[in-house]
Amino acid sequence: MSSTDRLGRRGTLAAMALAPAAGAALTLLLWFLAKQVSLPAFSTSMVTRALATAGSAAVIVVVGALMAWWMRGGAIPRWRAVLTHAAGYLSPAALVFTTTGMPLAATRLYIDGLQVDQAFRTQFLGRMAQTASLSDMNYIDMPTYYPPTWFWLGGRLANALGMPGWEVYQPWALVSISAAACLLVPVWQRLLGSLPAATGIALVSTCLMLQLGPQEPYAVIVALGVPAMSVIARRALAGSWFAAAGVSVFLGVSATMYTLFTAIAAGSVVVLALALAAARRSWRPVARLAAVGTGSVCLALVTWGPYLWATLHRRERSGATAMHYLPGEGAEFPMPFLAASIVGVLCMVGLVYLLTRWRRAEEGALLLVLLCQYAWCLASMVLTLVGVTLLGFRVEMLVALQLATAGVMGLAWMRRRGISTFYPTLYAERLGAGTWRATQRGVTVALVVVLCFAGVRYAQNIPTHHQENLDYAYSDTDGYGERADRFPPNATQYYAEIDREIQSHGHDPADTVVLADETRFMSFHPYYGFQAFTSHYANPLGEFDRRNAAIEEWALRSWDDLDTPEAFDAALHEKPWRAPDVFLFRGDLEAERDAATDTKTGFKLHLAEDIYPNHPNVRYRGVFFNPDAFSDPSRWAATQIGPFVVVTRVSPEADRAGAVD
Repeated sequence: MSSTDRLGRRGTLAAMALAPAAGAALTLLLWFLAKQVSLPAFSTSMVTRALATAGSAAVIVVVGALMAWWMRGGAIPRWRAVLTHAAGYLSPAALVFTTTGMPLAATRLYIDGLQVDQAFRTQFLGRMAQTASLSDMNYIDMPTYYPPTWFWLGGRLANALGMPGWEVYQPWALVSISAAACLLVPVWQRLLGSLPAATGIALVSTCLMLQLGPQEPYAVIVALGVPAMSVIARRALAGSWFAAAGVSVFLGVSATMYTLFTAIAAGSVVVLALALAAARRSWRPVARLAAVGTGSVCLALVTWGPYLWATLHRRERSGATAMHYLPGEGAEFPMPFLAASIVGVLCMVGLVYLLTRWRRAEEGALLLVLLCQYAWCLASMVLTLVGVTLLGFRVEMLVALQLATAGVMGLAWMRRRGISTFYPTLYAERLGAGTWRATQRGVTVALVVVLCFAGVRYAQNIPTHHQENLDYAYSDTDGYGERADRFPPNATQYYAEIDREIQSHGHDPADTVVLADETRFMSFHPYYGFQAFTSHYANPLGEFDRRNAAIEEWALRSWDDLDTPEAFDAALHEKPWRAPDVFLFRGDLEAERDAATDTKTGFKLHLAEDIYPNHPNVRYRGVFFNPDAFSDPSRWAATQIGPFVVVTRVSPEADRAGAVD
């Protein structure tokens, strides 16, 4: 593979700083311009779909033409060199906007709206927009357990743009994915010495990730870097300290964003080091591994430090069930190379390329890391015997990305060396130098044309593939009480009034604990929750299981010995956690009740329970509170707002003093 485009170290660092910054700025600009135009909802019209397809086709065709022209060689004018580099470096960002940003142009919400996991992600982003400290997304006075870097940076963007956290989710997701995708171009240009190959890998990786998992932007960002890390790690372990610094930074930063992919990547580097040490019969690769590990751990401690410090000081931990999830995909090995699709063909090319070229350092590293990813899937299935998984279903993203990257490398190799390798007699005896150059140009043009058509076909299918996910972005009610598809909003429309009611009693969202099962309320309004949405994303320091037991105890006893406001309030403060300042129930203040005979006419709250190994793995169960426990107006103010009963502590200052005493 030619190294004529290879960047030096200084050029690489400069390009790695410039490309993501320019890509992020371009995406933010395009997002802002799209919001100035009144477009119909994606779910009710084909207009945004048509614009998305046209934009994707334009990006791919223009970049393809420039790269084909670049590969013709010869003297290249400065203006064309600048234009080609700019197109290559910025094309991933443009593709992120056309395939994902344009379909979302008429809504304020991101893909999946506020469904399931997006609710807690939005809550976390709202928390980071409220504070610059590494606070837990839900529990008050607690360091975060979930990696915060992506959310913290999003919070800073929200502050800069003057937007609430939930609303900045969409532009921040697009901007951050764009920046990471653009970063791939200079990285791969340094590794392969070819701008067209680097651009091809970046565009293929971007499309693949937008197809497989755009709902988790921070996971996409980490996944995009794993194939390049595989190659860089091999160079680092072989003796390059420049590469070692790159691997250390990648693992350290990724550990503060998405631990699952970081664990797989770090484990792969360990295997690479051991394999290289065995092959060379030297401990030097292991020593370099230790240096890489030390640097990455130091970076990771920037965000993990407060949580680890709290755990070392013997704070109670329980109730976390993050590894209790096994969907159908987690019971199968991902084999994208057997899919009857464009990606299937590309992954098959990549698999064959790795199997035939594994003795080379880069290809061997990619193959070994791929095997480690499959080993993780196997371990995830086997560990179900002891009641946990390793979330192996998510490894599909890494496997597909590893093989697709190798596929682009294989096609680049075939273009340059394929004829001479597969048909050496024909090349040596029948093709002169001039004929060979003409043949190679023809192969290049044909390859670029085919890849452009394939790219347009795949890119235009991304919005279609996410039709249901995009529908949620338009059908869910946003934080302003509006639906982007202009249909009537659901009960979320009352959240703003509930927020005003709570604050009217002197409660600041930054210092108020709410007990509610309305998960989206905390997504839109950054109050702290007494209980997390589910145990799977709950901070272990929050003791999810014990809090659930406490809530159920309060509900049951409110119909018995805690049926007076005094007794109920005292019971709230007996627990080791900060007592709720606000209760948000479903119920009716005017309903007639008989506390002695019918508890189900009380104020209702749902508890989430982990029921793994069942799938789905969460069950919701209702508990009912006796309205009489809140009947003292000097302690509690109860207000009916839509279908909700909002019970607010009247004197938060007095309650704080009581809690301290």
